[in-house]
Formats: sequence, C-alpha cells, structure tokens
Amino acid sequence: MTDTTGTLDEALERLHTSGPERKGWLTNHAPMAVEALVRHGQAATVHRWLDHYADKLEELPPPHAPVTADGWREALGDPARITDWTRFFARELAEHPWRAVLAAWWPRLLPGIAAGATHPVIRTGHAVRTLLASPRGATAPRLAELAHALGYWAARHQPLPPLAPLAAAPTAAAALDAVPLVPERDGGIRHRLAQLTAFPVWGAAPDPETAKARLVELVAAATHRYATHGHGEPVMLVHAATAPNAVLRALPALPRELWAPSLSAAWAASAAVTAAYAPAEPAPYAETPVTTPEEVFERAAAHGDDHTIKFTDTALDVGGPLALAAAVRSVELNAPVFR
Repeated sequence: MTDTTGTLDEALERLHTSGPERKGWLTNHAPMAVEALVRHGQAATVHRWLDHYADKLEELPPPHAPVTADGWREALGDPARITDWTRFFARELAEHPWRAVLAAWWPRLLPGIAAGATHPVIRTGHAVRTLLASPRGATAPRLAELAHALGYWAARHQPLPPLAPLAAAPTAAAALDAVPLVPERDGGIRHRLAQLTAFPVWGAAPDPETAKARLVELVAAATHRYATHGHGEPVMLVHAATAPNAVLRALPALPRELWAPSLSAAWAASAAVTAAYAPAEPAPYAETPVTTPEEVFERAAAHGDDHTIKFTDTALDVGGPLALAAAVRSVELNAPVFR
C-alpha cells in the first residue's frame, strides 16, 4: 500500500528533529512504527500515536566533527558521532542517487548488523521500503529518513564476536532450534552478545535467487517461532524476525552480488537474538479464530506497542495462519500502550 495522504512525510518531518535514541541507549522506534501504520491503512492514527510517543523522544545529540569520505573509518561504531554520521549521509544523498549510496555503504555496515540491538538495520529496511514504494519518487523527508537510519547504523556499528561453526542445519527452522543459548541471561544485549561462541551452519547460497529464497525462509521461520518462543522475552525476540526482514526489504534496491552476504548477515542477526533471549523450552499458544491480515493489524494498531506493530507488519509480509497467530501472540505478550 502506498501513502496518498502525505501523512508519512508529515510524520517523518516531525520526527527528524529527534535523535535515534533516548537515555543513552534505548531506540526511538517512532519512524519505523509510523511507516508500518501508514503502509497498512492506519494513516489516520499516526499523529495520535506520535502524540502519545512524544515523551520518549529526545533532541538530536550535538555534533562533534564532520565525518569525511576519507576519514569515516575512525568514526565507525562511535555513538557520540550519531549526528555527524547523519549529516554525512544527508550530504551523500544530496549529491548521489539514494540507491548508489545504499549500495556503497551496505557492505561496509553489514558486518555491524547487531548494532543497537539490530534497530538500525530495521530502520534502514523501513526507509528503503518507503523509498521503493513512493508514488512521488524520493521525497525529501524519505531521503532524510534514510540518512538518519544509515547514520544510526554507522554510529552504533557492532560486529559480533568470532563464531565457530556447528553442525549444519537443513532448514532455517532447524537452524534456529539448534542455536546455543548464552549462559548468562540477566544482562543487557551487549553483555549477552559478547557471550556468543558458535552458530549452526546455515544460509550459504550459490546465487542471488537462492539467497533471496533462503532469506524469505528465515523470516518465516523466525516469525513462526515467536508463536511458541516469544514468551522468553516478548520485546526482544521480535527482532529475530524483523531484522532479517529488514534485509529482505532492502534486496530490491541492492546489487545482486550483495544478496548472498546479506543473507549471511541476516542469519547472524537472527541467530544472535535467538541465542540471547530465546527460552529453553517452547510453550503452547492458544489457537485463535481465523481472521484476516487487516483485522490482525488493526488489533496491533489499537494495542499501540511499537514492537508489536513492527512485528505484525513482518508477520503480514510472511502471511498464513501461523504468522498471523504469532502476530496475535505478540499482542497478548506485550503490554498495551492504549487501554
């Protein structure tokens, strides 16, 4: 669905005076949530949702020194340079086509896909989808959103620790089931990711089309798995699905030679979130009456939680009864914003 109301551009302009984080680490989810709301026919709810979210917004952090084309490596992964990076990408996008900027920076940023608990790549996926779907072309607010997303990713760039290969898994679902859980599970995501040591071998692709097909498989497997495992950590485990889906959304805008490495990075992100937060045992979930995707998203929008909205958006991309059941499960597990 494309936005013919102008609401998304209005919302993005409203948000671009805010930084991508609050309280030094927590992510600003508003740009991603409003994009999903508009895409699924909920444009009329966007400004009310933003009014409720406004207390969670902070101003952009102060700049330090400009990021340059020659000296960018020294600024990579420095969260104090968020505004510097955002301004750098704004300049790049003013001087070059957005697809060219994305293609140049995607392989540089991809090794740090775990940055910011995977939120920067998720925000990038939403921004790319917005640009690809824009009936009026690349509007200024949508280009600015890509600059904010890429700037956040570059500033929070965080490679995973070296990982040993475990036995190969035949499917994405089997691979997720075989991911070893981190032993210390009472700290934040950075503490948990530092404990990663090994993942099952999965996701190699001999050609771009196979890479795309396996990425579709991974998104579906992680979405379905939330129905039985989301109780382990209902907020954080949505990212096992939404992070690889963000990569999938970016593929149409990327050169095909980047599709296979994109699959590998998406698998690492999904496996990392699974290792960090998945419960040791699945739990049954209640079967819900058959309903439509539109009804499920309306329920998520009425619930109002940003993670629930974004996960339901991904579940609708996957489609089918189990994905819709997983979306309903996220509504049940996460605390509602609107009561």
